[in-house]
Amino acid sequence: MSNFMCGCRRSCVTLALIASAVVGVLAAFLTITGAITVAPAALIVAFGIAVAYPWLLLVVFRAPRAAEYSGCLCSAVRASLAGALGTAAAALVLLAFTFAVTSVLGAVVTGVLAAGFTLLLTAAACLAKCLAGCQE
Repeated sequence: MSNFMCGCRRSCVTLALIASAVVGVLAAFLTITGAITVAPAALIVAFGIAVAYPWLLLVVFRAPRAAEYSGCLCSAVRASLAGALGTAAAALVLLAFTFAVTSVLGAVVTGVLAAGFTLLLTAAACLAKCLAGCQE
Protein backbone atom coordinates (compact mmCIF):
# COMPACT_ATOMS: atom_id res chain seq x y z
CA MET A 1 0.00 0.00 0.00
CA SER A 2 2.93 2.33 0.56
CA ASN A 3 3.67 2.28 -3.18
CA PHE A 4 0.33 3.92 -3.89
CA MET A 5 0.00 6.48 -1.13
CA CYS A 6 2.42 8.84 0.56
CA GLY A 7 0.50 10.20 3.54
CA CYS A 8 -2.74 11.50 2.12
CA ARG A 9 -1.40 12.15 -1.38
CA ARG A 10 -1.02 9.86 -4.36
CA SER A 11 2.51 8.91 -5.33
CA CYS A 12 4.07 10.02 -8.57
CA VAL A 13 4.14 6.49 -9.98
CA THR A 14 0.41 6.03 -9.29
CA LEU A 15 -0.31 9.19 -11.25
CA ALA A 16 1.95 7.92 -14.04
CA LEU A 17 0.00 4.64 -14.20
CA ILE A 18 -3.32 6.48 -14.31
CA ALA A 19 -2.10 8.84 -17.04
CA SER A 20 -0.77 5.97 -19.14
CA ALA A 21 -4.05 4.07 -18.85
CA VAL A 22 -6.04 7.12 -19.94
CA VAL A 23 -3.72 7.81 -22.89
CA GLY A 24 -3.81 4.14 -23.93
CA VAL A 25 -7.60 3.96 -23.94
CA LEU A 26 -7.83 7.27 -25.80
CA ALA A 27 -5.31 6.14 -28.42
CA ALA A 28 -7.13 2.83 -28.92
CA PHE A 29 -10.44 4.64 -29.35
CA LEU A 30 -9.01 7.14 -31.82
CA THR A 31 -7.33 4.34 -33.78
CA ILE A 32 -10.45 2.21 -34.09
CA THR A 33 -12.47 5.21 -35.27
CA GLY A 34 -9.82 5.94 -37.89
CA ALA A 35 -8.96 9.36 -36.49
CA ILE A 36 -5.25 8.54 -36.06
CA THR A 37 -2.77 6.13 -37.57
CA VAL A 38 0.72 5.18 -36.48
CA ALA A 39 3.54 5.95 -38.91
CA PRO A 40 6.37 3.41 -39.18
CA ALA A 41 8.93 6.14 -38.45
CA ALA A 42 7.22 6.87 -35.13
CA LEU A 43 7.29 3.16 -34.31
CA ILE A 44 11.01 2.98 -35.00
CA VAL A 45 11.66 6.02 -32.80
CA ALA A 46 9.50 4.64 -29.97
CA PHE A 47 11.26 1.27 -30.24
CA GLY A 48 14.67 2.95 -30.17
CA ILE A 49 13.81 4.96 -27.07
CA ALA A 50 12.38 1.88 -25.35
CA VAL A 51 15.54 -0.12 -26.06
CA ALA A 52 17.98 2.66 -25.13
CA TYR A 53 16.25 3.71 -21.90
CA PRO A 54 17.14 0.61 -19.79
CA TRP A 55 20.79 1.05 -20.79
CA LEU A 56 20.59 4.65 -19.63
CA LEU A 57 19.16 3.45 -16.31
CA LEU A 58 22.03 1.02 -15.98
CA VAL A 59 24.55 3.83 -16.45
CA VAL A 60 22.76 6.09 -13.95
CA PHE A 61 22.65 3.41 -11.26
CA ARG A 62 26.31 2.57 -11.64
CA ALA A 63 26.99 5.99 -10.17
CA PRO A 64 28.52 5.86 -6.68
CA ARG A 65 25.63 7.69 -4.99
CA ALA A 66 22.87 5.41 -6.31
CA ALA A 67 22.57 3.54 -2.98
CA GLU A 68 21.71 6.73 -1.08
CA TYR A 69 18.25 7.27 -2.58
CA SER A 70 14.97 6.61 -0.83
CA GLY A 71 12.27 4.02 -1.41
CA CYS A 72 10.66 5.92 -4.27
CA LEU A 73 13.48 4.67 -6.47
CA CYS A 74 12.29 1.06 -6.76
CA SER A 75 8.74 1.86 -7.81
CA ALA A 76 9.89 4.44 -10.36
CA VAL A 77 12.43 2.05 -11.87
CA ARG A 78 9.88 -0.77 -12.03
CA ALA A 79 7.37 1.47 -13.78
CA SER A 80 10.04 2.74 -16.19
CA LEU A 81 11.11 -0.77 -17.12
CA ALA A 82 7.50 -1.90 -17.54
CA GLY A 83 6.87 1.04 -19.86
CA ALA A 84 10.01 0.24 -21.86
CA LEU A 85 9.01 -3.41 -22.21
CA GLY A 86 5.45 -2.57 -23.24
CA THR A 87 6.60 0.02 -25.74
CA ALA A 88 9.21 -2.26 -27.31
CA ALA A 89 6.83 -5.23 -27.58
CA ALA A 90 3.95 -3.21 -29.04
CA ALA A 91 6.24 -1.41 -31.50
CA LEU A 92 7.63 -4.74 -32.70
CA VAL A 93 4.13 -6.15 -33.20
CA LEU A 94 3.00 -3.06 -35.12
CA LEU A 95 6.14 -3.10 -37.26
CA ALA A 96 5.88 -6.83 -37.98
CA PHE A 97 2.19 -7.05 -38.88
CA THR A 98 -0.04 -4.84 -41.01
CA PHE A 99 -3.40 -4.10 -39.43
CA ALA A 100 -6.45 -2.56 -41.10
CA VAL A 101 -7.18 0.97 -39.98
CA THR A 102 -10.31 0.00 -38.05
CA SER A 103 -9.01 -3.36 -36.77
CA VAL A 104 -9.82 -4.03 -33.14
CA LEU A 105 -6.55 -5.89 -32.60
CA GLY A 106 -4.59 -3.07 -34.23
CA ALA A 107 -6.36 -0.55 -31.99
CA VAL A 108 -5.58 -2.58 -28.87
CA VAL A 109 -1.90 -2.89 -29.79
CA THR A 110 -1.75 0.83 -30.59
CA GLY A 111 -3.32 1.55 -27.20
CA VAL A 112 -0.72 -0.65 -25.51
CA LEU A 113 2.01 1.21 -27.39
CA ALA A 114 0.67 4.61 -26.34
CA ALA A 115 0.17 3.46 -22.74
CA GLY A 116 3.64 1.95 -22.54
CA PHE A 117 5.34 4.99 -24.03
CA THR A 118 3.39 7.33 -21.75
CA LEU A 119 4.33 5.19 -18.75
CA LEU A 120 7.97 5.24 -19.85
CA LEU A 121 8.03 9.04 -20.06
CA THR A 122 6.02 9.77 -16.92
CA ALA A 123 7.92 7.20 -14.84
CA ALA A 124 11.16 8.77 -16.08
CA ALA A 125 9.88 12.08 -14.73
CA CYS A 126 9.06 10.37 -11.41
CA LEU A 127 12.54 8.88 -11.37
CA ALA A 128 14.11 12.28 -11.97
CA LYS A 129 11.97 13.73 -9.19
CA CYS A 130 13.10 10.94 -6.86
CA LEU A 131 16.76 11.32 -7.73
CA ALA A 132 16.57 15.06 -7.17
CA GLY A 133 15.00 14.52 -3.74
CA CYS A 134 11.81 16.44 -4.52
CA GLN A 135 9.33 14.11 -2.86
CA GLU A 136 7.24 16.79 -1.16
